Amino acid sequence: MKLQQLRYIWEVAHHDLNVSATAQSLFTSQPGISKQIRLLEDELGVEVFARSGKHLTRVTPAGEAILKTAGEILRKVETIKQVAQEFSDEKRGSLSIATTHTQARYALPPSIEKFIDKYPEVSLHMHQGTPMQISELAADGTVDFAIATEALELFSDLLMMPCYRWNRCVVVPKNHPLAQLSELTLEDVASYPIVTYVFGFTGRSKLDDAFFDHGLSPKVVFTAADADVIKTYVRLGLGIGIVAQMAFDETTDSDLVALDASHLFSPSITKIGFRRGTFLRGYMYDFIKMFAPHLTKDLVEQAYLCSSKIELDELFENIELPVY
Repeated sequence: MKLQQLRYIWEVAHHDLNVSATAQSLFTSQPGISKQIRLLEDELGVEVFARSGKHLTRVTPAGEAILKTAGEILRKVETIKQVAQEFSDEKRGSLSIATTHTQARYALPPSIEKFIDKYPEVSLHMHQGTPMQISELAADGTVDFAIATEALELFSDLLMMPCYRWNRCVVVPKNHPLAQLSELTLEDVASYPIVTYVFGFTGRSKLDDAFFDHGLSPKVVFTAADADVIKTYVRLGLGIGIVAQMAFDETTDSDLVALDASHLFSPSITKIGFRRGTFLRGYMYDFIKMFAPHLTKDLVEQAYLCSSKIELDELFENIELPVY
């Protein structure tokens, strides 16, 4: 059994069983990959992939178990490389982050700017997706960090730390009747068509819970993953917008009004998560602290040692989180 063979089956499984695409991504030949997979299967005495003619059709039950272990082995190999690199050149390497549009567009730029200034030799890669996709990318080791508000808690392999609290605002055109009120109520908001986030994005569950708890059934006429898209459709008159407060810019959104809604909805907490067992290089600790100053190296290391979610929650329960 060779490490290269494990990498081939892992990559094929993550390229939708497309051997040709896998070969292109690994800069090798399709026949070479197919041969090595066959040799591995012959050695193990089981098929990793089921076939129809020359085409791979699915991962077999045995293959699922083998791929899980192969992924763990490949991550350990990557950790060994990172450990060596940390001692050979602590300011050179790569950092990959998976996050949502809202975080990438509004929350992360100052931290990214500081990081690039301090570590110009570290290549930075950002992946955007749904919270579920983000969590999966961190859980399988594709990215170093996941930053999101929803879905991270669904993955037990992720160690999640709170970064900051935030709430929402209601966005309307300047001449809208809601802009004339001294204070909004949920009933006021529910009386208009609503444009907001897709369920599972940017604290959407808190919004739904608030209406449900008050026996209200708001008319959500349009949803999107991107706050800028939501504001575009508010401008078109489709409805009133409910977005993260951080997503309203008084300069670029000067034709709109942001109405405080923090008294209507429970605050949400954005977290940063990484896979348990991940080796954190010095610049990774620095990035975490740039994004969330209370997350010092000492505190992150304490979190690393927590063996349960209860223990982790207790570690952070007396820490005052910043409000975005």
